[in-house]
Order: sequence, then C-alpha cells, then structure tokens
Amino acid sequence: MKTIKNTLLTLALGGLLVGSAVAQTTSSSTTSGAGPGVYDPNHPRVNQVNSREQNQQDRIANGIKSDKLSPGQTAKLEKQENHIAKQEKKDMAKHNGHLTKGEQVKLNKDLNHTSREIHRDKQN
Repeated sequence: MKTIKNTLLTLALGGLLVGSAVAQTTSSSTTSGAGPGVYDPNHPRVNQVNSREQNQQDRIANGIKSDKLSPGQTAKLEKQENHIAKQEKKDMAKHNGHLTKGEQVKLNKDLNHTSREIHRDKQN
C-alpha cells in the first residue's frame, strides 16, 4: 500500500512540475518582451488559468495523501491536467504569450470538467 501511495504522490508531483514548467520555462519580466511561446507573468488570463491548474494539482495530491483517489483515478486526472496544460501552452504560443478570452473560456470549461471529476472521484 505504501508503494502505491508513493507512486501516486510521485505522479501528482510530476503533474505539478509539468504545470510549473509551462509557467517557468519561458518566463519574461515584461509584457513588451513577450513573444511566441513566451509566458507573460503579468497577463491576467494566463494567471487565472495557471492558478486553477495549481489548485487542482493540490486537490489531486491531497486525494492521494488521504487515500481517496485510486491509482487509476489519479492517472486519468493527471492525463486530463497534462492535456489542459499542453493546450494552454499551444494557445499562448499563437498569441505572444497571452490567452484570448475565447481560449480562456475553453480552458476553464476543461478545468471545470476535471474539477467535477476530482470531486466525484474523491467521494467514491
């Protein structure tokens, strides 16, 4: 049981690192320096989406620690989280490190879906 818990914790931490990597790998100190694929730390839509991604990663990690998420549930949730992070990075690359309102709405819709799954999985 301890091995499974350690494996799940490793998976969750890996997901956190992927989410952080999106924000940190292409960091820029000013909005004027943003270019394709460059993260703009002052862009409110990017910050809002990243905040939600981090919150959900924390919820998954807590579910692992409390044994409320099975390995299968965790793997599925992490796959969804990684898909959202990749889509965000792809969208940002198209718009000089920013997200359009429509892209933010789509990402939030995907995050809402995953959030509901986290809740359901932790209850079962």
